[in-house]
Amino acid sequence: MMNPRQLALFALKDLETGSFTDLVIDRLLSKFELSDLDRHLFTELVNGIVRRKRSLDAIIDRLAKQPAHRQPPQLRQLLRLGLYQLRYLDRIPDAAAVNTTVDLAKTNDLGGLAGVVNGILRQYIRLRDRGEEVLNLPDDLVGRLGTLYSFPDWLIQQWLTELGAIETEQLCQAFNQSPSIDLRVNLLTIDKDLLPDAPMGERLQQHRTNLSNLFQTAGVTTMPIPNLPQGLRFVGNVGAISQLPGYQEGWWTIQDSSAQLVTHLLDPQPGEVVIDACAAPGGKTTHIAELMGDTGQVLALDKTASRLKKVQQNLDRLQLDTVKISTGDSCGFSELTNTADRVLLDVPCSGLGTLHRRADARWQKNPAQIQELAKLQAQLLANTATWVKPGGVLVYATCTVCAIENEEIILPFLKTHPDWQIELPPADSPLAGLVSDAGWLKVWLHRQQMDGFFMVKLRRSAAVAE
Repeated sequence: MMNPRQLALFALKDLETGSFTDLVIDRLLSKFELSDLDRHLFTELVNGIVRRKRSLDAIIDRLAKQPAHRQPPQLRQLLRLGLYQLRYLDRIPDAAAVNTTVDLAKTNDLGGLAGVVNGILRQYIRLRDRGEEVLNLPDDLVGRLGTLYSFPDWLIQQWLTELGAIETEQLCQAFNQSPSIDLRVNLLTIDKDLLPDAPMGERLQQHRTNLSNLFQTAGVTTMPIPNLPQGLRFVGNVGAISQLPGYQEGWWTIQDSSAQLVTHLLDPQPGEVVIDACAAPGGKTTHIAELMGDTGQVLALDKTASRLKKVQQNLDRLQLDTVKISTGDSCGFSELTNTADRVLLDVPCSGLGTLHRRADARWQKNPAQIQELAKLQAQLLANTATWVKPGGVLVYATCTVCAIENEEIILPFLKTHPDWQIELPPADSPLAGLVSDAGWLKVWLHRQQMDGFFMVKLRRSAAVAE
């Protein structure tokens, strides 16, 4: 059976070529057999080292004769591997972290540098045990937080501008934690005999309780998500999602709680015509269909046909029939003008609200890319707004907390489209507590323990211009 640390070294080597972390992890896990514990260690090592690379390299810069960027890539990855275990993994003894890393040097054609690896790792232990901070932290706040928590300076600066120092540090800490996994109970699979005379809310609560008990028998713990009667959050390790009770039967699906809030803000009604403009992979599309009782018309659009295959798979598993799938760029579709009661526009974005889910995302984004995304987002909003009937609704949403992709898209749109206004959710809605003074909702991971999201509900005037 493969050694998880050796497999992690293979992954880190692949990542030097610019591959995506999640793809490399999935490929290696499908190729090599690991026990459940070793799979967890392998995944933690790869994601953690990618996430913490700035901090780890700063330690190498202090302890090694050559700075990290001037070292041979494989030596640099070996040192990151050992230092990550020593600094961030409490359950691994120091001796195990050091000895296994030295052994890897010997078995990966770096035997001549095994003494260097051993010396640097043991020097880190000595300094740490004397109570010294091994990281040389810059004096300026941006550099200090960026080095300590391993983020690029431009991101730190952006958060400091909006949140201030205390909350920026809290956000950094939250983004460096392993992500939670949430699920959404399928409304349409509730047993018809379950509290037949009770309101839907009571039946749903009972169904959620029954699911929790079913998971418990499989050794998996869940907790309810406040204000989301369809929501449950897994606690601890869950193993393979597809093997959990009720998944194949379509009783539930994976969806973060923030994403569930988006569809509740849209508030689709049975019998309506609803368009999901950027639908793949289909989490919100299926939620729309469920909330509509699988009635009316739901059109799921995406410009990438291969991604729409995932939408169809989700529809099939959740036993939903009213969704029509179509491939195409949502900057087009002029034939959809004035056809929809509601439109969901969950635009392509930087994903800066979900950095805890993608270890490499913080290193792959830059301000220039975000500027280009903002241009596309504005185009999509202007075009999809034409699809909404007079009096209808459009919800604009992103999984980023970057203002240029959120507020700075909505405000110019409202200025140039006087027939559109922000509409607040009802006072008794679970969304009401998240509404800003301006009327949009902005979710922060460190505040709400949900993925970072932005969402706003826009209502078109019922009056038609002559």
